[in-house]
Amino acid sequence: MKKKKVRKGRKVLILLLAGLTMIAACGIWYVWKTGIKAEIKIDKERYPVVGIDLSSHNGKIDFNKLRNDSVRFVYLKATEGATFKDSAFERNYKAAVDVEGLAVGAYHFFRFDVNGILQAKNFTAALSEKQMQMPPVIDVEEHGNPDIATDVIVTRLQEMISALETSGIQPIIYTNMDGYRRIYRDNFQDYPLWISRFESPSEDVEWTIWQYSHWGEVDGVSGEVDLNVFGGTYEDFLLWIAQ
Repeated sequence: MKKKKVRKGRKVLILLLAGLTMIAACGIWYVWKTGIKAEIKIDKERYPVVGIDLSSHNGKIDFNKLRNDSVRFVYLKATEGATFKDSAFERNYKAAVDVEGLAVGAYHFFRFDVNGILQAKNFTAALSEKQMQMPPVIDVEEHGNPDIATDVIVTRLQEMISALETSGIQPIIYTNMDGYRRIYRDNFQDYPLWISRFESPSEDVEWTIWQYSHWGEVDGVSGEVDLNVFGGTYEDFLLWIAQ
């Protein structure tokens, strides 16, 4: 009699857990399907300098409108890997540099499976004769990259940075928390960090730029856009880009 009750209790527990799992799965599907996303609130007094990053995926941009919508800096995708060049980079650069009060920078998407020196050549060629106010960025993230040993990634990234520095370019590094722990923390802390995290960064993470959303909206850009803040006052920002 007791054994039957125990078995019956286990069946109820299993059914209950299955039901909760199904509810959670439906909730995740609903969030994905409807586009509902968590949005962190930024203290604009503490972080008054807002910026965005763009590529050809964002379509045609009205840089005057986004500057009037309190955007102070913009990063444009320039290159990826050894040969890829973003199709909108030249157009976006020419339009952005003409906007007064808008600091412009460029970034390179780092490929784990490509020689670092070749990637540096691709990036420096795109930056040639460009007047950038923001320091160049190397975008280092696992998303969009093959699964490769960490030591190989670190070696190739060191190769790229050394080649850039030989050309007189001092980069900053963009990554998320996975990349921070796996690649940046023990190897590249001498370089300024642009951290992507959709909650407040940990106090032990020293960052210069914080990307807090992939789902922002600003005038001049159709659709969602990445939102970032500089980690200081506007005066700190002007001093930083002057360096």
